[in-house]
Amino acid sequence: MREILARPHYRRFLIARFISNFGNGMGPIALAFGILHMRGGSASLLGWLLGIQTIAMLCMSPMGGVIADKFGRVRVLGLMDIIGGSAFLVQAYFFSTGHVPTAVFVIVNVTFGLSWGVFWPAFGGLMPALVDEDDLQKANSTNQFVANIAIISGTAVGGILVSTIGSTLALTIDAASFIICGAIVFSMRHLTVSAESESSMFEDLRHGWKVFLSFRWIVVIVAAFGLIVMCWAAAENILGPLISLKNFSGAKSWSIVLSAEAVGYVVGSILGMRIKPKYPMRFLMVMTFSVSVYIYSMANPLQLWMIAICAFVWGITLDLWGAIWTTALQKEVPRDSLSRVSAFDGMGSLSLRPLGLAIAAPLAAWLGITHTLEIFALLSAVATGATLLVPQVRNMQFSDNS
Repeated sequence: MREILARPHYRRFLIARFISNFGNGMGPIALAFGILHMRGGSASLLGWLLGIQTIAMLCMSPMGGVIADKFGRVRVLGLMDIIGGSAFLVQAYFFSTGHVPTAVFVIVNVTFGLSWGVFWPAFGGLMPALVDEDDLQKANSTNQFVANIAIISGTAVGGILVSTIGSTLALTIDAASFIICGAIVFSMRHLTVSAESESSMFEDLRHGWKVFLSFRWIVVIVAAFGLIVMCWAAAENILGPLISLKNFSGAKSWSIVLSAEAVGYVVGSILGMRIKPKYPMRFLMVMTFSVSVYIYSMANPLQLWMIAICAFVWGITLDLWGAIWTTALQKEVPRDSLSRVSAFDGMGSLSLRPLGLAIAAPLAAWLGITHTLEIFALLSAVATGATLLVPQVRNMQFSDNS
């Protein structure tokens, strides 16, 4: 680990990630309760806003991978953070006035979604520019460890700020963190240069799609995660805050659950530095059943600590996914196509998230929160189990271990 941390550009990248994720820890709580407490705000409005973010991301993501591969991943990453943070700063200003026009919500969240659609493909292909291939899993895990410490800190501070001062300050800090992080990353733009290619962007896109389809285990898992993420997003982003307002103490209570999940991220990132399962995808998919347990724990919320424990285990699972899955892509996918494959990964995994965000509140109004959460728990469990029936997922190994 000392050898990895001795790399100056990697250290600078970790500092940038800490700053950005401190703001990210505040963002979900600040936005959720800012909208729920706003005049005319509702769970449906929250779901609609998060949904249009994701739709914009999905529309941009395929070309985002091409842009990252073609124009330099570090340069693109820094610019997207600055653009997204600037958009959020505008939204924070209107929250401070007590009224956010619908047009502002739309423009800001579409802008962020578009930048997000370029950010994630660039981010997925960045680490090989910072460390050697043998150090990829450790570097990915260390990056997540630092980011998770920041998320825990930001979530805790965000819960306090929102419950005592209000959402505006937390939203402003979140926006500023994106801009600062982007400036730091952009200063390292020389690490990845623009790729020289005679092919058009659409030809590059088509080639990336062919590479993506050539890996059966990637395609199956991405398809399953479309449904899993739909259920998780609906439960955690929409129904969770409603449960907290109804059964517990609002923002403070929900920040405890999200903080527990973030602590799970830290534990997962530490485990990710050490764990090297023989069949990585089989191991990860078995761990993924924890999201179904987490969702089900919200259905009949007897004790907040029970939900928090389930969120903690799911947090461990998510971070193990981050370390092992990202390393698998970086090792198995051809380097020149990595951002494009990462783009299709992100697009597929998030493809049904807007649907989950959109239907969560109406379903809860129709069936009740309890039955809605039970349905989401069952759907996520079925999607997880189905992947284990596919041999390419069950038996996948890293090429240097097979």
